Amino acid sequence: MKLQLVRPGTGLEWLKLGIKTFWSQPLALSALFFLSMALMSVASMVPVIGTALALALLPMASLVMMVAAAEALRERTPTPALLLVAFRSGRERLRGLAVLGACYALGFGLLMLVSSAIDGGEFARVYLGLQPLTPEMAQTSSFQSAMWVAMLLYLPLSLLFWHAPALIHWHGTPPLKAMFFSLVACVRNIGAFMVYGLGWMGMFILTGAVLALLIGLLSTVIGTAAGALLVVAAMALAAMFFTSTVFTFRDCFAAPEAATDSQDV
Repeated sequence: MKLQLVRPGTGLEWLKLGIKTFWSQPLALSALFFLSMALMSVASMVPVIGTALALALLPMASLVMMVAAAEALRERTPTPALLLVAFRSGRERLRGLAVLGACYALGFGLLMLVSSAIDGGEFARVYLGLQPLTPEMAQTSSFQSAMWVAMLLYLPLSLLFWHAPALIHWHGTPPLKAMFFSLVACVRNIGAFMVYGLGWMGMFILTGAVLALLIGLLSTVIGTAAGALLVVAAMALAAMFFTSTVFTFRDCFAAPEAATDSQDV
């Protein structure tokens, strides 16, 4: 395993490849993304530990989409069986992914704890869906401060886990080393990741604006279907984004296509 440095413009290539790959298998990749989110939602309903369990599953859900994108690159159709990819990777890799999930849940919990110290936990409850957001609450300085602190703290947390699931799956890297290598790869290629992040931000804003305009023009025709259209579009965009993450891993480390048959999916 060797860290590779890429030029900033590569971030835009990652975005384009993610969109192109998604549209080569739109139904399969959308279904896998939806099923992954549904499993996390079901996990969140488990009493007491539900929220932590759902958070712990997020790195595995990210890996599922990476493996699915790698399958699409080989012109294979990703199937729901990929949801079990962690269990088909061997006991050692499964243990590593479990540890990684626990670390992510712990890190996210600490992040929410810090933000709760600022506003008494209002932002954390809203973010986790335990309390509705009201206009009055959103306008308070404590809520806004907690939100910005959480966003700033989430950046290093996300960099720690960005490549980590793929490093465990394709390289057999121990979880703590995978987190370290992930952070280093993201920092060393910060220019590309900034272009990548800004590109996706622009995509979400542009798509939202276009959909809002279309729904406004066609509201008398489509009626209540407008809300469903927004949800479908948001899910599709999110699936495209997660599909594109495999290209960030491929160019920062080694292409999934180079994995051995025993690690292939």
